Amino acid sequence: MRLGGRLQGAIEVLADIEARKRPVADALKDWGLAHRFAGSGDRAAIGNIVYDALRMRLSHGWLMGDDSPSALAHAVLFRQWGLTPEMLAADLDGDKFAPEPPGAEALAAFAARKIEDAPRHIQGDIPEWVEHSFEQAFGDSWLAEAQALAERPTLDLRANALKASRDKAVKALERAGAHASKIARFGIRIPAGEGASRLPNVTAELSFQKGWFEVQDEGSQIVADLVLPEEGDQVLDYCAGGGGKTLAMSAAMHNKGQVHAYDSDRRRLAPIIERLKRAGTRNVQVHDERNGLLPLRGKFDKVLVDAPCTGTGTWRRRPDTKWRLTQKNLDERTSQQQEALAQAGEFVRPGGMLLYVTCSVLPEENETQVNRFAANNPDFEVVEALSSWEKLFGSDAPKPRSSDGKTITLTPASTDTDGFFFCRLQRKK
Repeated sequence: MRLGGRLQGAIEVLADIEARKRPVADALKDWGLAHRFAGSGDRAAIGNIVYDALRMRLSHGWLMGDDSPSALAHAVLFRQWGLTPEMLAADLDGDKFAPEPPGAEALAAFAARKIEDAPRHIQGDIPEWVEHSFEQAFGDSWLAEAQALAERPTLDLRANALKASRDKAVKALERAGAHASKIARFGIRIPAGEGASRLPNVTAELSFQKGWFEVQDEGSQIVADLVLPEEGDQVLDYCAGGGGKTLAMSAAMHNKGQVHAYDSDRRRLAPIIERLKRAGTRNVQVHDERNGLLPLRGKFDKVLVDAPCTGTGTWRRRPDTKWRLTQKNLDERTSQQQEALAQAGEFVRPGGMLLYVTCSVLPEENETQVNRFAANNPDFEVVEALSSWEKLFGSDAPKPRSSDGKTITLTPASTDTDGFFFCRLQRKK
């Protein structure tokens, strides 16, 4: 397919997402099934246009004076792919599969408008109603933080120390441009690429099948390290999901001690079994019913609560969720977080640690939650986690944010990772 066909395909997918209010991955999959003639490179390029359009939907629409699927897709090529309207017109000339070009009004608006003149939430490409939360979280730098969440993400991997060193895994992925991450001790990074470039399918690599590495955002790896799992520990991963942090903690413990992975959602938990086998993990027990854990209340050295959240820290990877988020969603998540903290706290032994994590950057889900929990549970207190940073990652590693000198916030702008919040609460002896 030429660029015109790819552009038209992206417009069709964006229209489907808008009309049916469906996840972008589902819309792209269905388009591919209906257009089997499209090659893998074509599908990757179409996906890139769609994701780029959704990440910067507000600013693209404002600059074009039009937020239709066609205007958004064209704005991607103008703003992010380095094409001028004249270059694109020449490229599409004579292409019978190309879409209609933007109208004269849209092109005039794009030529005349400057993004600096747009309202701040449009400059940051965030829903207007969350602007206050971003200001509360980041102060004067909130706009830069928001804009960083609208950039393309890298592909991050974690070398599995149970089977391979990081150097060995990087060597196996050399042709994909892999290199060691700046912060995570076992992190591997593959750059995002530009334009129509596509990321490699690393799960097809023999080294992946051998269990040398796992796909895991560097931020997720970092918070697993901050749990400080040690050989012989009894650890509970509450809300374990697919088990990424479970696997990371197990490897850090060298298969010594025990990690209990629990999630009430069996569908989310299902992938963990195959992942554990591939990784060579032998010290993990998996639970899908809380009742099975009840005899272990008050027994764990460390309990990680990877709480359900709005996922605002993952907007680079899941930009469609940014535009579906509502105040009702936030209220539901904060209620679930309070419940998860209360339930998980029961399993911490006296003197043990309760580690609270979200992949959100909103203070309502982060500092507000842990401070409320500590106030309502006087046998727990927030203890500082920042001193662990240099010990784990070295003095040269990029520094995280902290609103209070105790908790840790990772962001694309500060640590070049997805957004994560981490807090350490200790149960008094």
